[in-house]
This record gives sequence, structure tokens and C-alpha cells, in this order.
Amino acid sequence: MSYIIVDVESDGPFPESNTGYSMVCFGAIVVEPSLSKTFYGQTRPISSLYQPNALAISGFSREQHEKFDDPIKVMNDFSEWIKTNSKGHPIMISDNIAYDWMFINFYLHKFVGSNIFGYSGRRISDVWAGYNNNMYVKWKHLRKTSHTHNPVDDAKGNAEALLEMQRQGLKIKLT
Repeated sequence: MSYIIVDVESDGPFPESNTGYSMVCFGAIVVEPSLSKTFYGQTRPISSLYQPNALAISGFSREQHEKFDDPIKVMNDFSEWIKTNSKGHPIMISDNIAYDWMFINFYLHKFVGSNIFGYSGRRISDVWAGYNNNMYVKWKHLRKTSHTHNPVDDAKGNAEALLEMQRQGLKIKLT
């Protein structure tokens, strides 16, 4: 089984083709010591709706976003990347699984036909809270790479934190 950290940037709070919002870009990284297996995708809008303040977090303008790649290609490339770079059943992990999962799950089902991750994922802070038997324990200081809202950087920082958790005794088998 491979753990894959995913981070999403979007132009609004939820995905959907006609009444929702669009994923702008996302990054993924396989959690393993070298942190060398990464994926970056930019998807053009699937809806005419967007919130300028949400889009601004990604650092892209609407005009730039509209020129990004077809989500069908990006999501199929992502699914193939996961198949190529993971062993066994891939597990999606995220800083905010409710948000990131919502977009990845929707886009994979809509553009690939299924979600290669299955029906569940893990939230980093919940893993760390459980390990420490403390719902209030902090973990973001374990990142080495700054949180920049570049989704590959953010995924890498989260993967670094998970590797540090393992170093500190968290039982997790990594590829």
C-alpha cells in the first residue's frame, strides 16, 4: 500500500459542473524517503462560477485558469501516475481531507469514471492526534517545506511531516 499526499487549490468551496466550482490545480507526492515521485495538474474551469478571493489563493487569474488543461486529460494522467508510482491500494492523505478529497473524488469520478483511492482517505492531523492520544496536538511545525499554496510544495511539506512522525515512532509502513 502506498500513501499519497494530495493538495488542491480551487476557485470556490465545492465542486460541481453547473452549480459549483472548479479545481484550479493540485499536487501529489508519494510518501517515501526521497519524496521524488510528484504530480502536478492544472485543470481549466468546469463551471462559470468562481469566487475571486478563492481563486486568488492559487495565484492564478481567471484568464490563466481558463487556459489550463482539459480535466479529462489531467485526471486520466493522474490516475495513471498513481498506478505507476504506487504499490498495492493507494491511500490518499491530506492536511484537510474533507476539502481535498471532495474535489479529487468528484473529478476522478466525473472524468475517469472511478476514484482510484476508493472511498476513504486520511487526515494528517487526525493521524498525529491519535498517535499522541491528544486531539489538540499540533503537527504543522514538522513540515520542512514552507506552505506556499503551490500544491506540490504543500504536499511535500505534509509528506515531510508524515516522515517525521514516522521517525518519532508512528507505525506506518512506507513504500
